[in-house]
Amino acid sequence: MSRDTITFSHGSGGRIMQELIRSLFVKNFKNKILEQLDDAAALQLPQKNIAFTTDSYTVKPLFFPGGDIGKLSVCGTANDLAVKGAKAVALSLSFIIEESFSIEILKKIVESIAKTAKLSQVSIVTGDTKVVGRTEADGIFINTSGIGIIDKKMNVSCRNVRPHDAIIITGTIADHGIAILNARESLGFKPAIKSDVASVYPLVKACLKYASYIHAMRDPTRGGLASVLNEIAQASNVGIKIYEDRLPIRKSVKNACDILGLDPLYLASEGKIVLFVDVNKSKQILAQLKRHPLGRNARIIGQVISKEPIVYLETVLGSKRILPLSEGEILPRIC
Repeated sequence: MSRDTITFSHGSGGRIMQELIRSLFVKNFKNKILEQLDDAAALQLPQKNIAFTTDSYTVKPLFFPGGDIGKLSVCGTANDLAVKGAKAVALSLSFIIEESFSIEILKKIVESIAKTAKLSQVSIVTGDTKVVGRTEADGIFINTSGIGIIDKKMNVSCRNVRPHDAIIITGTIADHGIAILNARESLGFKPAIKSDVASVYPLVKACLKYASYIHAMRDPTRGGLASVLNEIAQASNVGIKIYEDRLPIRKSVKNACDILGLDPLYLASEGKIVLFVDVNKSKQILAQLKRHPLGRNARIIGQVISKEPIVYLETVLGSKRILPLSEGEILPRIC
């Protein structure tokens, strides 16, 4: 039996599966809770508000400039907690792996997960492994769940947005979407466009002293900035205006979008936050974000304007362009 690729025995529950779990997963994610190898992790958490989320990762290609499916799975889950004002403390991790998948590649993914989890100060406390037939999972899929502790000063929700709130984006948009497309289709854009995948909780932490002035936060992943703005407009029943000349977009990303006929407003970012904040504290919050390396390109890009749930862009020419929710998925398999 080959020891270089995944076989059905790796998901059978027997000795070979146990060897994989102990030699690869437990070795890399080592902590006292995981080492018990129980069917569920017993967590001792402070008596505080808890945030819980789940996600799945099917990105293609598995490795791309700036990241990989492993890094993405940790950052994406931790970020969903972060925009609820929560610090991730524990993640579950489940793999669905094709028979014949390279164990060497799996090792690289697991090592990336371990490195990212350590940097994010979050523990992998439980998990699962399933093996399916060839061509049934396109290599590997990862499912995660995450628990985080919400800071007592935070009370953010998509339903909390108010008229006159300022809208802040913590950095350039569409980096991840174009990086994935460039890598997947071998488009050859030079220099290579890197994904922005990163854990964003440090930005949230940097703004905690202004927590009472932060009404909503979201990470603009699938569907991009325009989709997030539409979701919030609907949830809070407000109108939103953003300004074209204030949008931070890397020149390489803008050029790629122009060539491909894509709108960067609908492409994913994986290391950014959209914040809706009290307009009277917006400059202070922006300054706080800019002090952190992840927020150095942060900008105020618009404001909440009315009670009519519509989103539009004011162009550099002064005209108005409605930004509707997109129909379908512009770029599949980006996370």
